[in-house]
Amino acid sequence: MTHDRERTGPAWGTFLEPADPAEGPLHTRLARALRAAVTSGRLAVGSTLPPSRVLAADLRCSRWVVTEAYAQLVAEGYFEARSGSATRVRAHAGITAPRDPGAGPSRWTPRFDLLPGIPDLRAFPRKRWADMVRAATTELTWDELGYPDAAGLPRLRRQLASYLARGRGARVEPEQLVVCAGTLDGVLRLCRTLRAAGHTRVAIEDPGWAQLRLTVAAAGLTPVPVAVDEQGLRVDLLRRAAAVRAVIVAPAHQFPTGVVLAPARRAELADWAREVDGLIMEDDYDAEFRYDRHPVGALQGMAPDHVALLGSLSKTLSPAVRLGWVAAPGRWTEALVARDTGGAPPVIDQDAFSRFVTSGAYDRHLRASRLRYKRRRDRLLRELATHLPGTAVGGAAAGFHLLLPLRDCPAGAVVKEAAGDDVRLASLDDYRMVPKDPGPDASGSTLVVGYGNLTDQAVPEAVRLLAAAVERVRGGPISRRVRDD
Repeated sequence: MTHDRERTGPAWGTFLEPADPAEGPLHTRLARALRAAVTSGRLAVGSTLPPSRVLAADLRCSRWVVTEAYAQLVAEGYFEARSGSATRVRAHAGITAPRDPGAGPSRWTPRFDLLPGIPDLRAFPRKRWADMVRAATTELTWDELGYPDAAGLPRLRRQLASYLARGRGARVEPEQLVVCAGTLDGVLRLCRTLRAAGHTRVAIEDPGWAQLRLTVAAAGLTPVPVAVDEQGLRVDLLRRAAAVRAVIVAPAHQFPTGVVLAPARRAELADWAREVDGLIMEDDYDAEFRYDRHPVGALQGMAPDHVALLGSLSKTLSPAVRLGWVAAPGRWTEALVARDTGGAPPVIDQDAFSRFVTSGAYDRHLRASRLRYKRRRDRLLRELATHLPGTAVGGAAAGFHLLLPLRDCPAGAVVKEAAGDDVRLASLDDYRMVPKDPGPDASGSTLVVGYGNLTDQAVPEAVRLLAAAVERVRGGPISRRVRDD
């Protein structure tokens, strides 16, 4: 619902076009145009009309024409005029509120959202970020407020190069960095660059993030699924994929399985890229969050001439901060800048993040986030052990989601059943391009349980409802109402 404070305010810029002179005097035609603006919703209830002198100057007519039109609509009840106050649009039964262009079918906002990939939005550092935006707005030079460098603000690229070297073991110079509007924007630019260089196909991990597959296709390339096992991407299968010289992989923490690309596979993948003169797009989406072991360095540090390292703030801060980066091999950087999709982050936000990093606030935020997610993960594991004993949880050593294998229970049915209790879940099968061969374990499947945006206090109740849904599905036909999302 739109709040009144969002709908009221000056309406001086409203487009008005009085009808043809043949349709009556100008003041009558102006009244008709204003009436149509009100009934269509272009003039919102409570908005203020421009002073008659101002509107007369805009329309190049006499002030009398405007005062007559206003008076007519006051008499009809469309406008209200008070002494010493501006003329306003009055609430009227004939007004049709404009439809919110973003409004579609009402979206389900569950009580417990256990979808993976969403960070703790309650922990977004609002005040500190606002301070950085304020400082950027105040201190950016006039030149920096002009059209930005297509590769990104130079000082932010220097900060990112330093951060990626010390935090991720990357080998990158500021000149190789391109600031973009997030991981998908970076992938889209890279794929368009690959297509221009003659590539036709890009391998992607299966299961994996569906948006990557769609982005590859949107760039005019064919996504080729390559299976993932307990050691990560099957490089032997990648070698067999015809006409593939590029791959998107998350070696530090594969999504959604949570596996880490084994050392031998990392070396094998780097060798493959050198042999085919190809490109590895390394999705480093949540590598900062490690709990039970030391962080895994970026693959880019092993093969900088054949790896483009992609990162963003979507998991560390918020998806609302549309800011990411690509650290590309030098030969790709110039072409990558040329593939700007028009979605580069505003310079003010780039400068704000640069200040956020320089001040040490970003490192402090990451440390606090790691502690918070680990504490929440530990509580989640304890509750799962209590309510679903004997379940072998996987993928819990990093990130903020885990895998929950189910015995004798289809995960898809649990997802639907839990929705009836206002719990949103996902099945591992939701992320597959190639359906899994049922094999001998056809009686069971796996849930992907996110806990990033779940409060600590909500964990026990969310797990209790999840376990109840599992038990109902195991118990027989489902009679509960299932939410149609």
